[in-house]
Amino acid sequence: MISWGILPVALSGILSRLDPITITGVRFVVSAAVLAGALGLGRSRPALGGLARGNWALLAVATAFLAANYLGYIVGLHHTTPADAQVLIQGAPILLALAGVWVFREPFSRIQWAGFALLVAGIAIFSVSRLATVLALPGSEDHLYGNAMIGLAAVTWAIYGIAQKQLLRVLPSQHIMVCIYLGCALIFFPLADLSALGSLDGAGWALLIFCALNTVVAYGCFAEALQHWEASRVSAVLALVPLMTLGFQRLTLVFFPGFDTGPPLDATAILGACTVVAGSLVTSLGAPSAARDEASDVGLS
Repeated sequence: MISWGILPVALSGILSRLDPITITGVRFVVSAAVLAGALGLGRSRPALGGLARGNWALLAVATAFLAANYLGYIVGLHHTTPADAQVLIQGAPILLALAGVWVFREPFSRIQWAGFALLVAGIAIFSVSRLATVLALPGSEDHLYGNAMIGLAAVTWAIYGIAQKQLLRVLPSQHIMVCIYLGCALIFFPLADLSALGSLDGAGWALLIFCALNTVVAYGCFAEALQHWEASRVSAVLALVPLMTLGFQRLTLVFFPGFDTGPPLDATAILGACTVVAGSLVTSLGAPSAARDEASDVGLS
């Protein structure tokens, strides 16, 4: 939760020094190298030789849409604020849950539907409040474009999640992720502006390294948590990520007053953000026990 909560703040800091493509390329290269190294030490290699053509297609879809998710998120963050990004991206896991109901016929309880309604209401309250605030400022189109890109990132992440869930029937999650990271690295790294890395100072390198390692650390902690907790409890903790981001954003302003966090949140926007968190919590904790067990098995794969 801490890793994902601080990530948009760190990304906002490095975005003033590097372009989104370069940052994303470095993140995927580091993630692929670390995960491939860990699998190599454990003598665990993806068994890709026996994959059917349909599974190769699913792997391509998962790679393409995770790449689109990363790019959409960081481009959106470049034009909006960390708080806006983390609140709006909460739609991603809910879209995945709804896709699970539609595609995989998974159960969705009345409590979960209530949580979903609460989350949608929270996003609506937050968005309307931010819209009213931003439209009164110069450059409002830029902020709206950023929020739209975050919305696109949420949709692409849900599609990636559907493809990965299908792949979990034939490959362990670590093997899927190393293939996806390598594929995304091949997409972004050739387009990266490596000459810009030479202009980074110590703070810039620290931010870049943190953002690069964040994916491995956050997902590693997530997988470890699933070994000790039910998936619903893990999801409930992760639902607090937007509040963590708000806290880190305020803390950053204390130590770095010049840090640009965009227009501040008013009381209505904060109410909307809290409603989004409440909706995520209710949806996570309201999952039927069978669905919780299945989600835990997926996390352990």
